[in-house]
Amino acid sequence: MTVKEFLMGLPAKVSPEAIEGHNTVFHFDASGDENGQYTLTIADGKAAVVEGLEGEAKCTVKAKGSDLMDVVEGRQNPMMAFMMGKIKVDNQGEMLKYAKILGLM
Repeated sequence: MTVKEFLMGLPAKVSPEAIEGHNTVFHFDASGDENGQYTLTIADGKAAVVEGLEGEAKCTVKAKGSDLMDVVEGRQNPMMAFMMGKIKVDNQGEMLKYAKILGLM
C-alpha cells in the first residue's frame, strides 16, 4: 500500500460515530519515493481527504512516505519513529487525539 492509497482510503475506514462532534484538519507531507501532500479534514462526523495542502492545519505530519507506511503497517513502533525523527509532528496532542481513530497507531 502507498501513502496515497492509505490516506485516500481513510474516509471509508473511519467510523462516523468515532468522529462525531470532532473538527480538525491534518496536513500530511510525504517525501521520498512516495512523495505527496494531502489534507485530511474531519468535520460534522465526516472525514475527507484531498491532494494538496488546503486550509489551516491543526496538525502537520512530515515524513518519508516509506517511514509513514512502516508505522501504519506495523513494521515500526510509532513512538520510536517520532523519537528518532523519522516522523515529525508539529502538534503531538492533536495527533494523539486522532491517531488510533485514523489507524496511525
